[in-house]
Amino acid sequence: YVFDTNAFSLLFRSYYRNRFPSLWKQFDKLVKSGAITSTREVLEEINDSHVQEMIEWASKHKELFPTPTTEEAIFVRTIFQNNHFQQIIETKELLKGGKNADPFIIARAKNLDLTVITMEKERENGAKIPNICRHFNILCESLERFMELEGWEF
Repeated sequence: YVFDTNAFSLLFRSYYRNRFPSLWKQFDKLVKSGAITSTREVLEEINDSHVQEMIEWASKHKELFPTPTTEEAIFVRTIFQNNHFQQIIETKELLKGGKNADPFIIARAKNLDLTVITMEKERENGAKIPNICRHFNILCESLERFMELEGWEF
């Protein structure tokens, strides 16, 4: 699984470690096994967030946030070759002060044949992560669906 910043944020804001220990035990197990990954750009967005527990956690798990590979960079270029995706992603990037992990999340999932986990919703004629994933035949699910896929019940 390749996690988007918003999926990490929801996890850390809604499922407190002290209140949901069995959830975190399962999540930590997946992290330790290497089943969960993300990108350096997500780490940068996390570090700009106001969720201190998430920032501290991410600083202890930097291996989950690798620098994009050459193959991933090439795929980011492929995403940008679609004028529709390029225009909206660039606008979003400018509005966020230059940080935008979305194309790197998608590229990592494509190159590793993994599922993107995001809280974004597909929009008609949109350039959200689910739209781009669908365009490139990459699986994309919500955090709740991720929990269902893992068979988690609490």
